[in-house]
Amino acid sequence: MSTIERAIQKLGRTAPDSQDASTRDDIPSSVTALEPNPAPLMDEHAALPEFAMNPPNDTDRDNDESASRIQMDYDYMASLGMVTPDSERNQVAEEYRQIKRPLLLNAFGEGALSNTNRNLIMVCSARPNEGKTFTAINLAMSIALERDRTVLLVDADVAKPSLARVLNFPVTAGLVDFLADPHRRLADLILQTNMPKLRILPAGRRHSHSTELLASDGMQILAQELADRYPDRVVIFDSPPLLATSEAAVLGGLMGQVVMVVEAEKTKREELKEALGLLKQDQYVGLVINKSNRPFGADYYYGSYGE
Repeated sequence: MSTIERAIQKLGRTAPDSQDASTRDDIPSSVTALEPNPAPLMDEHAALPEFAMNPPNDTDRDNDESASRIQMDYDYMASLGMVTPDSERNQVAEEYRQIKRPLLLNAFGEGALSNTNRNLIMVCSARPNEGKTFTAINLAMSIALERDRTVLLVDADVAKPSLARVLNFPVTAGLVDFLADPHRRLADLILQTNMPKLRILPAGRRHSHSTELLASDGMQILAQELADRYPDRVVIFDSPPLLATSEAAVLGGLMGQVVMVVEAEKTKREELKEALGLLKQDQYVGLVINKSNRPFGADYYYGSYGE
């Protein structure tokens, strides 16, 4: 029996028959925080362009002077229960050290995965409001604290973007704008942060065909470019929920690894199995049980879905 199957069995012993859809996706249920108020997203009504996108000639560079910079508020993030450079040995920092270790070993270790794009990691969930954005941010922050790794955090939930709202920075052009316009330079859209080894690619402005763009050939070319251009960089995608949109499964097929977030005592076992069934049978999947009251270190499972 695989680790994934054991995790599903454990979930089945704790998950109730109903799910509280009011729980926020981006912060743990035990945290209360003021809602940030970034500028509203701009609507873009241009028709879906017809293009065969060439690989971008210039992706993000750590010393690119054209990149915008945002200042993350570490105190505010800490109040939401997130990893910060000052977290050091608190429980959430230790938990994400445990979560990131097999992911990094699979991407860069001596026994690294043989599949392509193994440094691309998709963080997803079966349904909305299970904690995937919270997990994606914490995972990115934890990996960015590594001495020899840099991280690009991508908001790929283009229908319901969360990174700008949660981290409280203004909405700017991003992933959707790049996919909609092959003349865009990715380096102009990636945001530098006050975390030296962390960059962010926002979802971008609303577009009438944003979900189709996420499932386009252009997205496939971009994923390959991001995986190959900086082989020492981890790229984390905060994806749409697998059961909410079809493009999440398409995006998952471009990833080397998937982290599936499961909300303790909320996510239904049947929904988790259905979501996993949308991924490739040989997909490497890590299960993170979120908002659990069980002891530290007991709620992370990792393995190949097809095992």
